[in-house]
Amino acid sequence: MRAVVQRVAHARVEVDGAVVGAIERGLLVLVGAAKGDAAADAEELARKVAGLRIFPDADGKMNLDVAQAGGSVLAISQFTLLGDCRKGRRPSFQDAEQPAAARELVEIYVRATRALGLRCETGRFAADMKVHLLNDGPVTLLLDSRRAF
Repeated sequence: MRAVVQRVAHARVEVDGAVVGAIERGLLVLVGAAKGDAAADAEELARKVAGLRIFPDADGKMNLDVAQAGGSVLAISQFTLLGDCRKGRRPSFQDAEQPAAARELVEIYVRATRALGLRCETGRFAADMKVHLLNDGPVTLLLDSRRAF
């Protein structure tokens, strides 16, 4: 699985003009499932994201994880993270998991995040979503379970 993790001051996602998920301080996590990904990938991704020490401590050093910083997670499914742009001008999405399996993997990621004690809001799978965020730092990281993060 792939993820783009952004430390945010706040973030929200809208579908058809209605807010379906919102957080204050925390992490906006764009999550994409690749063909061949399994539940273990989603669960390990949740543990990795939750454990990232990317929030400042009292000395301003990035030493705190999202829970220690009192933050939440907004998880947004995004198959375009699997886009291959190496050839031509139109991305190929042949490595992206099929929708039904991808939905299940994203749901496993969300459940695993919540099981770690974090508040985790979500977007709506396969919807046209508008994501609003205030990136904090900015701090943005790319994770890929196939590269052992």
